[in-house]
Amino acid sequence: MKRTSNRRRRRPAPVDMRAEYQFDYRKARPNRFAALMKGSIAVVLDPDVASIFQTSEAVNSLLRSVISALPEVVKRESKAG
Repeated sequence: MKRTSNRRRRRPAPVDMRAEYQFDYRKARPNRFAALMKGSIAVVLDPDVASIFQTSEAVNSLLRSVISALPEVVKRESKAG
């Protein structure tokens, strides 16, 4: 007598992706967080760097001091490009 497995065999998942989707953008709502993010840029710091700074103000303060120490030629080139 052949012993059968108690586990069920998995069937391959059906392909649910269509070739093309039609979205009804009339039902879309505006992003309620968009106004809060206007003018801000998110930068991800490496964990070792992030452990040094407790707040975003500390990061901004250090970056501003580095920018003020840069020569004027470098500052002008970064604004132009």
